[in-house]
Amino acid sequence: MTEFDPDKFEDKYANYFPELQQSYKRAFETMNDRYDSELIHAIDQFVLNESEPFYEGDGEFRIELPADPYDRLQGVVVAEEKFEELLDRYVDEIEGELQRTFGLQ
Repeated sequence: MTEFDPDKFEDKYANYFPELQQSYKRAFETMNDRYDSELIHAIDQFVLNESEPFYEGDGEFRIELPADPYDRLQGVVVAEEKFEELLDRYVDEIEGELQRTFGLQ
């Protein structure tokens, strides 16, 4: 477990890049095991690749998504409602992994 410093998270890619990669990877693996792997892969590549994690305080993280995430999706056909539901679960998984990685849970 990495010791977390909220001030260092301001420059997260310089200070915590391996931990961020690890958290996103574990979230991907969890989601890929539970849901349609083609859809999870598309969300990962076309939406989450442009996401930005932020530390909100009190052990909570927030994932900021790019504008119009459904419109960014390529290579799969899925109803927008199902996509949004799955994306919300995926974002929750990433936020949870960040909490676990930094020992904030």
